[in-house]
Amino acid sequence: MTSAARVVLRPFAKINLTLDVGPRRPDGFHDVTTVMQAISITDRLVIVRRRGPFALKTSAPDLPSGRGNLIYRAAAALWSAMGRAGEPRDLEVVLEKRIPMAAGLGGGSADAAATLVGVNRLWRGGFSTADLIAMAATLGSDVPFFLCGGTAIGTGRGDVMYPLADAARFDVLVVKPDFGVRTADAYGWFDRSAAPASRARKGSGLDLGWPTGPLVLTNSLQRSVSRRHPAIGRIQSALRGEGAVAAAMSGSGSAVFGLFSPGTAVSSAARRLGRPGWTVLSGRTLSRRQSGRLMGL
Repeated sequence: MTSAARVVLRPFAKINLTLDVGPRRPDGFHDVTTVMQAISITDRLVIVRRRGPFALKTSAPDLPSGRGNLIYRAAAALWSAMGRAGEPRDLEVVLEKRIPMAAGLGGGSADAAATLVGVNRLWRGGFSTADLIAMAATLGSDVPFFLCGGTAIGTGRGDVMYPLADAARFDVLVVKPDFGVRTADAYGWFDRSAAPASRARKGSGLDLGWPTGPLVLTNSLQRSVSRRHPAIGRIQSALRGEGAVAAAMSGSGSAVFGLFSPGTAVSSAARRLGRPGWTVLSGRTLSRRQSGRLMGL
């Protein structure tokens, strides 16, 4: 929703259907190839134009509200791109968090991407989506995906996005254990692991409705993360036990997602998965058009 001085957006979460991690590059990042999928679990971002210093209010008490927050950095990037000096100002941003943090679901990146869209509109920046994607890549590897949405493949350090045909629709359950995983830790454990990266077992391809055939789910980081946090494997098994056609850790964790064929009683499965230390969220996969509407594109 947009008015002359207010924008309301719904930044959405992502899951990684595949995440294949290569060796560390000279710049400290890893080359990755990842198929990302937008899902309908969302935050709520309200951006208001008003006079005074930049202000960020959030429902998450552990989230930094100043320069350490990606929302602030996104506003600052746009401010600078418009040729304005100093700190960004004349905005108030209110963030209602529903996407779990330190979960591999891209919530912070989604909020940053939505900030670029909303602030560009309120400040009449005139930047195209391609311009915003270029800015997004300077903020974080996942941020460009949220200006694409739907189903996409990321290469490089994950920031170079190529849209794919929308995958078939699935219902989604996301289970977040009562611990988070820092991305830097997950990649550090991967680098120190002598074991080969974990891959989905043979024959576990997921039919996405593509003429190229089923997609085999992979996550190079899952084995090393699961060794430190065995709950990851228990959640994955529990989701499969409830009828998920596929289940895997998303990104660097700690959240695990399960994909269910439409018509499956996911609400009943969600209730049965509710147990101490597990937060269960339900949603569905999003097409590119649906993703764009949530982000105001």
